[in-house]
Amino acid sequence: MNRFTLLALSAFLSQVCLAQFPERSADTSWKAVYRAAEPKTHEIIHTKLDVSFDFDNAWMLGKEWLTLKPWFYATDSITLDAKGMDIKEVSLLAGTTYKKLQFSYNGTVLSIKLPKSYKANEKFTLFFNYVSKPNELKTEGSAAITDAKGLYFINPKGTDKNKPTQIWTQGETESNSAWMITIDKPNQKSTQEISMTVPKKMVTLSNGLLVAQKNNADGSRTDSWKMDLPHAPYLFFMGVGEFSVIKDSYKGKEVSYYVEKKYQENARGIFGKTPAMMEFFSKQLGVEYPWSKYAQIVGRDYVSGAMENTTATLHQESAYQNARELTDGNGWEETIAHELFHHWFGDLVTAESWSNLTVNESFANYSEYLWDEHAHGKDFADAHHAEDMQAYLMSGSDKKDLVRFHYSNKEDMFDAVSYNKGGRILHMLRKLVGDDAFFKSLQLYLTTNKFKTGEAHQLRLAFEETTGLDLNWFWNQWYYGNGHPKLKMSYSFDSAKGNSIAIVEQAQKSTKIFSLPIAVDVYVNGQKTRFQKTLSNQIDTLIFPTQSPADWIDVDAERILLAERTDNKNESQFMAQAQFGKTYIHRKEVIDYCAKNNNKKLIDGLNDPFFKLRVYTLQKLATSNFRNDDEVKKSIEKLAETDPYKKVRAAALNVLVKLNDSKYIPIFEIAINDSSYAVAGMAFKGLHALQPESSYERAKKYASDAKGLLGDEIIKILIAQGKASDFPLIATTFANAPLSQEKFGLADKFSDFIIKIDDPIQIKEGINLLVDMRNAIPEQFRKFVDASFEKHFKKIAKAKGTEIEAYINSVFKMN
Repeated sequence: MNRFTLLALSAFLSQVCLAQFPERSADTSWKAVYRAAEPKTHEIIHTKLDVSFDFDNAWMLGKEWLTLKPWFYATDSITLDAKGMDIKEVSLLAGTTYKKLQFSYNGTVLSIKLPKSYKANEKFTLFFNYVSKPNELKTEGSAAITDAKGLYFINPKGTDKNKPTQIWTQGETESNSAWMITIDKPNQKSTQEISMTVPKKMVTLSNGLLVAQKNNADGSRTDSWKMDLPHAPYLFFMGVGEFSVIKDSYKGKEVSYYVEKKYQENARGIFGKTPAMMEFFSKQLGVEYPWSKYAQIVGRDYVSGAMENTTATLHQESAYQNARELTDGNGWEETIAHELFHHWFGDLVTAESWSNLTVNESFANYSEYLWDEHAHGKDFADAHHAEDMQAYLMSGSDKKDLVRFHYSNKEDMFDAVSYNKGGRILHMLRKLVGDDAFFKSLQLYLTTNKFKTGEAHQLRLAFEETTGLDLNWFWNQWYYGNGHPKLKMSYSFDSAKGNSIAIVEQAQKSTKIFSLPIAVDVYVNGQKTRFQKTLSNQIDTLIFPTQSPADWIDVDAERILLAERTDNKNESQFMAQAQFGKTYIHRKEVIDYCAKNNNKKLIDGLNDPFFKLRVYTLQKLATSNFRNDDEVKKSIEKLAETDPYKKVRAAALNVLVKLNDSKYIPIFEIAINDSSYAVAGMAFKGLHALQPESSYERAKKYASDAKGLLGDEIIKILIAQGKASDFPLIATTFANAPLSQEKFGLADKFSDFIIKIDDPIQIKEGINLLVDMRNAIPEQFRKFVDASFEKHFKKIAKAKGTEIEAYINSVFKMN
């Protein structure tokens, strides 16, 4: 599972003045509940399904054969998970005959009395005839997974002409039991067969291989999928829709991309690095990609970022990018790597319990760093590493352990600790033991536990067996403990003894003191000497014999620590860092210092070899007086016109916009036709500032292909200056704008625009677009934004009268 939705939603809500996600409940009784792995009374051996779909009712008609055996103790009964179903029959398959069994069902749990007591390893097969009714199931989602009904019918009746009809499933954490009867726990694994009967025009996707297709007399088709290797119930998947299937391959295995037809030309631009990722991860881990194929599918209205269903990853529609968007870089590439890596960490070896989610999600998070480092270089990877660390540090998660045996709801495990912090901990572990030992330990962990489950202690044992080191201290500190160090560093020179001194204080509020092995680089007269030190006290005094004062003492020289740093270097020391610091973080720290202290060395960042630091420097210059320097302006103009990276050009154009000088009109006029939405958007913004009288006509001209920053700028103008006759164009542009702070801010202006309209049909359509925007926010967060939407609707109702007020009340309940 990718954290994309959680982080995007957090950013959006924080900008509309929410301090944090809402608490589930004031009840804290969960703190006394130990979340153990689910006891195994039975083991699922094989799951076989034969299903068809009632699109009008959004039901799935299911027949299922479930083969199980007692785990150890003999038993004459069994309890299974089955949520929100109409169960018509429960039978025991005995040879070729079916014997009906007694059962009780409370809507979530199916309890069955078996005809005899079965011993360990004595298999039996149960048969079920049932109807899954997911839309009648009341569930609670989370910030990362915004709904939990398992089976989703998208536009099933085809009434929305702008949206395809699709079906897809979402199992994590324990939601697949809304469409199949199972033991819905991560420590179960089984092989599977799934047959789906669908209209002929639709394609299907499931785990494993497509082994048969049969055309039926009624115009439908039955596709049969088979998975010969065992995997967890939450990873079972079904996908149905009118998709184009673009095929690649990796070592003779099919690699395929299921996309809507209009994106088939861009499918390889989005997903085409997948075979290279499979090769890289297989080689790095020393474990070949273990499954029979790898497919990726994009679903409409998906409730999370992406999901690693075994051999059939599901992505949300944000994965879709057209050719212009891809010129700014593939914004989904790290997510693609993340979900693929789960096929080792999560699918091959699965967390035995949600408490141990780290062995799934922390690894998938860190795979993004590994891929970035391999494909784009260390600077790129380090930038991503720093962003993920900052997201954890800002999450307010100091009191959460990485392995957590106490939580209110299993969904709460999908947070910045399991993802971001866990990934940073793996980075520290890699640097602690070295690359060879790190990857050999992962190979041992995967091969020892393949097709089974894992927990953090098994990971520790693999590292200890490989390295010969006792690593309990590291696991106790980082896996079974919480918080992180807050380091304050200061420097001095003892002239009497000829020693340079660094004093490092652990200033975190808790009494916990971390043991932190680090490298310290000491620069004297431009020469570097490296020392290995371990911080282990509240205050550590590090002494280095240098005879003369060190130019710069670089504590944690490789910046591997998960920590907050307050580094009290003086200007001279920062200038030494500017001269000798080589990593992304070193250079970024210098940019931050220069921007904060009005140091003209800031402009050196415009020549940084890494494009993201050129962008960062331009962002700092946008609010700096240095932007008015003639030489600086020339450098910025050159970047705006010729930098090979589109994001740098866009950032440079943004500085030129702020200079508000008509001499830049020719630059903006060229840039507005750029293939990049970011570049064109900044150019549009600049032309609007300098030629506001032309903005309306210009917005209409470019609105037909406007996404990203260009779309944001155009919709502002159209809403502000548009006429009632422009409603179709404005409505389409507003509808296509992604949920963001920009769109939230525009909603008020859009409601003003609706008041300009006289056509009742268009008024209602505009109201529907506001309702759709509000409904795109997960239900548990709507109470924080509903007051704003109610204000918009009351304004429209007051202007348009009782008929429109009645319509508003039919689609949005006002107080």
